[in-house]
Amino acid sequence: MASSKDLALANRLADAAGEAIRPLYRGEWSQEQKADRSFVTEADRAAEAAMRAIIESELPDDGIVGEEYGTRNEGASRKWVLDPIDGTTSFIAGRPIFGTLIALLQDGFPVLGIIDQPIGRERWAGRTGHTTTFNGKPVRASACRELSGAVLATTTPHQFSDHEADHFMGLAKSVAERKIIYGGDCYNYGLVASGHVDIVCEAGLKLHDFAALAPVVEGAGGIMCDWSGEPLHAGSDGNALAIGDPARLEDVLEAMGLA
Repeated sequence: MASSKDLALANRLADAAGEAIRPLYRGEWSQEQKADRSFVTEADRAAEAAMRAIIESELPDDGIVGEEYGTRNEGASRKWVLDPIDGTTSFIAGRPIFGTLIALLQDGFPVLGIIDQPIGRERWAGRTGHTTTFNGKPVRASACRELSGAVLATTTPHQFSDHEADHFMGLAKSVAERKIIYGGDCYNYGLVASGHVDIVCEAGLKLHDFAALAPVVEGAGGIMCDWSGEPLHAGSDGNALAIGDPARLEDVLEAMGLA
């Protein structure tokens, strides 16, 4: 379980990341393309370095898994998982829908998560056993009676292989065409928690992409799982669903041809 002290620390990490990111937003900074063809900027590295420095100073026995600077204390039962800028392409394009993701894993399962949008100063915080908050106030995912009325989001269809795209298109055909959102990265999951988006479907995510999202969505009454309907953990394959109304899980899996 994550304590109130853990949550306070996570909020401080988000504050530190935001302080590193904001001065560079829509400014001048260096960038490069990594081996996996994703981009990294000066802001990504500065934000992760700021967060890691706090954890290493105050919780030296905890592990860290960071997108930019790798793993520290790999055998620790408690690990902080950091994605300094989830949605680097949006950051590069000056679109304020990227976010900093901070998660705490206990024995491989996420027990605390923060989605922080530092430009709009919007922050969702969730931890196991507690209600998710948005800027300090409780939020709740929306009920959804049927898929035909659902708002569906995904970051990009290019993330899916041909086989995965078939499953996604099955789901897309079950919702209203004009209620499908493309783009948004982690921001979409905050919108699920706040009741504005009903379903997010993604493939190929890494641990730092999804670890923080599960406590946020689930603390708002939703569900996050893999495409088999199983809870997300450190060993998950990266194909993820977020559903605001858990009653629609079987409907979603059936629409995707997975039930």
